[in-house]
Amino acid sequence: MQLPKTIGLFLGPVLFVLFNLLPELIPGNPTANAVIATAAWMIVWWITEAVSISVTALLPLLLFPLLDVMPIGEVGANYGSPIIFLFFGGFVLALALEKVNLHRRIALTIINWTGTTPEKVVLGFMIATGGLSMWISNTASTVVMLPIALSVIQLLANDADGFTEKDRNFALSVMLGIAFSANSGGIATVIGTPPNSVLIGLLENEYQIEISFLRWMTIGLPLSIILIGICYLVLVKWMFPCKGLKFGASREVIRGELRKLGPPTPREKMVLSIFGVTVFLWVFRTLINGWLPGLALSDTGISLFGAIALFALPYNLKRGEFILTWKDTTRLAWGILILFGGGLALARGMSASGLVDLVSASIAGAEVSILVSAFLLIALMLFMTELMSNVALVAVLAPVVAGIAIGLDVPMLHLLIPVTIASSCAFMLPMATPPNAIVFASGYIQVHQMARVGLVLNCISIILLLLVFSFVMPLLF
Repeated sequence: MQLPKTIGLFLGPVLFVLFNLLPELIPGNPTANAVIATAAWMIVWWITEAVSISVTALLPLLLFPLLDVMPIGEVGANYGSPIIFLFFGGFVLALALEKVNLHRRIALTIINWTGTTPEKVVLGFMIATGGLSMWISNTASTVVMLPIALSVIQLLANDADGFTEKDRNFALSVMLGIAFSANSGGIATVIGTPPNSVLIGLLENEYQIEISFLRWMTIGLPLSIILIGICYLVLVKWMFPCKGLKFGASREVIRGELRKLGPPTPREKMVLSIFGVTVFLWVFRTLINGWLPGLALSDTGISLFGAIALFALPYNLKRGEFILTWKDTTRLAWGILILFGGGLALARGMSASGLVDLVSASIAGAEVSILVSAFLLIALMLFMTELMSNVALVAVLAPVVAGIAIGLDVPMLHLLIPVTIASSCAFMLPMATPPNAIVFASGYIQVHQMARVGLVLNCISIILLLLVFSFVMPLLF
């Protein structure tokens, strides 16, 4: 075992014991110490990844009942929260798209539409990756795009003039563009990236604030498009220009890949229909509920409708063939669902023990500038997510940020949404996100190149999110 993991394995339980031995943080309320101790253990294990982050998320289920923070039934309810089933349905939809190879067809079609000059090829890859990341995991969207991108890059490496400086710039732009647009694309929807769902679950469970699928998209989609556009301009126009580079065979590569897929199959058409209906219901849910109040549609219910339809509607009735069978769910990200539950349980413990109120009171008494607080929280989230899981980070920090918002007398959503979105803006290091790691493994990128571009994009993201906090959030929420 690596030294950091070994240290983390023992440091987590040691901190747990020490925090429980400290004088009471809130006099007469020993549960505050118990929650802080549990949080410290979880944070150490999450940062060092001494054990699986999903296993770490089970600690509240074990420790909170033992320490009289909450009974086990109350803790366990967080692991079965509606928001977890919303994401489960989203995972199943993504699974179906991947199983019938529809995600690959969509990606190739988008790249084919955008054109084949070098800059347009980069843009096509970024649009396709960002679009896919709205609906399937960022990792899956990157894995789909990588072999296609490598095929195009190989054309340049093997042409008459060899692999020139402009060829290298193009390769860097494509690879980093895929990773960065995968990170940014997930911001657009509730199911696009796990931190979004952690936040929405916290708001529903603790504060009875509901953010619909469409309402999230009013802020998430424009911000996602702007971020992808900024990444494109920084990569292609500034850091790694490839203007003047010419290659004509890339269109044939893309069209060749499309020809290999053949015409759309009945299974693809059926998945596309179910996916389209589900997205339609998500987007227009509030209007439909206004017209037909008896339906009482919820985002979670719609998500489960889409998931169940993929298992229950046969595309070949005579042979009894369905899009998905339960065996397919072995590839489902069950660990992420447990991670959500652990985050929600930790948030409930912080709230029930009075820690959120303690943070609120401390901030209210400190008279801290609202803008400075927003800047520090956004920057903290953004740079910390370079080093640890963004889901785990949001699970720990979101309840604290909620307390800070209350203390500053700022509407909670105004601060929580930009800070949560900051967790998806990890552009600097290969280990920050799976897309970063996947493209780094291609061999076309060096750490210092990713870090140099990433630092610029991180700083731009902080400025952008501060503008969102100051001007956009008051208009939309």
